[in-house]
Amino acid sequence: MAGSSATPLLRLEKISKSFGPVQALTDVDLDVPAGQVTALVGDNGAGKSTFIKVIAGIHAADGGQILWEGKPVHIRTPRDAAALGIETVYQDLALADNLDIVQNMFLGRERTRHLALDEESMEKAARETLSGLHVTTVRSIRQPVASLSGGQRQSVAIAKAVLWNSKLVIMDEPTAALGVAQTRNVLELVRRLADQGLAVLMVSHNMNDVFEVSDRIAVLFLGGMAAVRPAAELDVATVVDIMTTGTSTRLSNGGSGGA
Repeated sequence: MAGSSATPLLRLEKISKSFGPVQALTDVDLDVPAGQVTALVGDNGAGKSTFIKVIAGIHAADGGQILWEGKPVHIRTPRDAAALGIETVYQDLALADNLDIVQNMFLGRERTRHLALDEESMEKAARETLSGLHVTTVRSIRQPVASLSGGQRQSVAIAKAVLWNSKLVIMDEPTAALGVAQTRNVLELVRRLADQGLAVLMVSHNMNDVFEVSDRIAVLFLGGMAAVRPAAELDVATVVDIMTTGTSTRLSNGGSGGA
């Protein structure tokens, strides 16, 4: 794990966002270091979706600053986020059932050669990416996504994000609706991304999954950052306390922290 003194890959300072009269985020601070899994948890309505959409360029923050590798940046569109190296895997995965794995991984970014699709190059890159992530359960990279299990679909969506030289992968509920074996495969994949040096920001309601793979846990409460702690300093009961009340008497020394 990276030392806390190192400059984080992504730093969010005093991020605020409102939708009309509804204040979704208020002065939220968070560091997202490379080589670590940072879990983002919170009750329904705590601001998790809004927060990741600000990072992903879907919502523009009303206030605050985003620092990428220590430098201030503006993320106004998903294209801005992708240019930095930020890819997001949403819960619905946004995969096209009628296309195969290779076509999905290159959807909208197809490679061409002599005015024709460069199928060989795309197949090679897709195969190498899946192999590098140890995704071994798919029968063929040319099988239709419609034929994949939920865990395989999630693995393909994550591999698609990694294919584009991403440095930060955001995952929204990556194990939702998966069985035990599929959940295990996806969590191993999440851990592998961090072990390969990527930053991972994972939104999850599943506390078992959070404690299984996270290095750090950030807890949102009513649009504010209530706590950011190493996972080793927390337990499920403490996190649930903070999610539901904004604090916990179980915490050894009160406050939150961005590092």
